[in-house]
Order: sequence, then C-alpha cells, then structure tokens
Amino acid sequence: MDHLKMELRHWVLSDAKELTNLCNAVNRHYLSDRLPNPYTEKDAEEWMKKVSENEAVSGIYRAIVCDGKLIGSISVEKKDDDAEIGYMLLNEYANKGIATEAVKQVCTIAFKVLSLEQITANVFQPNIASIRVLLNNGFKYKGAITNAVIKDGTVYDLLIYVLTKDNENLARFKNIK
Repeated sequence: MDHLKMELRHWVLSDAKELTNLCNAVNRHYLSDRLPNPYTEKDAEEWMKKVSENEAVSGIYRAIVCDGKLIGSISVEKKDDDAEIGYMLLNEYANKGIATEAVKQVCTIAFKVLSLEQITANVFQPNIASIRVLLNNGFKYKGAITNAVIKDGTVYDLLIYVLTKDNENLARFKNIK
C-alpha cells in the first residue's frame, strides 16, 4: 500500500456530505445502477439510516479512510442464505493495495460477526481490477450469467466469485482485528 495508511471505520451521520461527494466522484463504469446518480445528501442520509439499523445484524458497512480522507465504501450484506460484498474506491487510490486490504478486513469481520459460511461477489466481466482484488483474497470463480447487465448501453456478463469459510481461507484472515 505504498506509504498510505488505510483503515476501515464505522459510518457516522456526519459523513453524509463526504459520502455524497464520494459517490458523485467515483468511477461508476462497473458499479450497479442501484447507486443513485446523481447521488444527493438525501440519498446519503437514507444510506446512513440503513447502516445504523442493519450494522452487525444483516450487514457490515465501513468507510474506507486513507490518511484521514474518506476514499471509498465497502460492505457485506446478508441476502437470503448468502451474503454479498460490494465496494468502491476513488480512482486515484486504485492499484495501491487498498481495495485488497479493505476486502480482507471486511470479510474477516463479516465471517465473525454475521456467522456466515460464504461471501459472494458479483463482478461485471471486464472489471479486471476487481477480479484481481477478489482472487488475492481467496475468492474462487464460480461461474457467469451471460448478458446479465446493461450498463451505459453495453451488455456485460456477470461473473460470480465466492469466498467460503474454510480453514484455508480463515488462516489468511486470522491476524485481522
């Protein structure tokens, strides 16, 4: 991670303006359209409400902070019998190991706090950077849903990656607080 100090921290209501700025600045090319565009402070306040109601119950939600600046968001949310990870990071912080470390930390917390057996990640087929982050954290490719996503007029396959709670993976995450 070069010389940058990355940490995951709980969201607080006073983050609403920074979250709004983040969501409007982040590259949305491979993000789900469920993230409103443009993203308003009202959207941020609704997110904060959801986070406060669901933290450690049906999800783990964290701000990604680097050298004191909010630079991304990461969460693991329970969905029926599964849980799904999602994350975003400002472009200028990409390819520095930050997303890889954030995924490692949030998966450790999620397995422990939410008593999960596995975490799933859904990735648009050309998103090589995200695929690399997942593979570096022990996620395994499970398959694809062809032509599953239309984003900005382009049709993409949706690739499915899974991290299971097994001894091999748990050993990777053991030293995280």
